[in-house]
Parts: sequence; C-alpha cells; structure tokens
Amino acid sequence: MRKGLRVGLTVVGLVVMLLGILWVGQGTGLVPWPEQSFMVDRMPWAYAGMAVGLAGLVLAFWAKRFR
Repeated sequence: MRKGLRVGLTVVGLVVMLLGILWVGQGTGLVPWPEQSFMVDRMPWAYAGMAVGLAGLVLAFWAKRFR
C-alpha cells in the first residue's frame, strides 16, 4: 500500500512540476504554445508557474517519506 502511495505521489508531483515549468515558459514568452493562448507573455502566469512547480517538487520529495 505504501509503495503504491509513494509512486502515485511522486508521479503527481512530477506532473505538477512539469505543468509549472510550462506555465513559466508561457508566461515569459519562451514557449509561445498555443499561439493564441492568453498566458503567453503574461508574467503573472510565470509567477504562478514558479509556485506550482515548487509545490510539485515538494510533493515529489515528500513522497519519498513513504517506505
């Protein structure tokens, strides 16, 4: 049970971290995808992405506590 929880939390944490990285890229204009996105070149989304990415990273590391 705990191994499944650890793996699940790690996967969720990594997916959330990747989502945060995407938001940072879109907010800074480095990732202009999709072209018509309301997030492209909008710094508030970059800041939100940093927070989301950090939360994902914390979740992935916290998942290591389950053995």
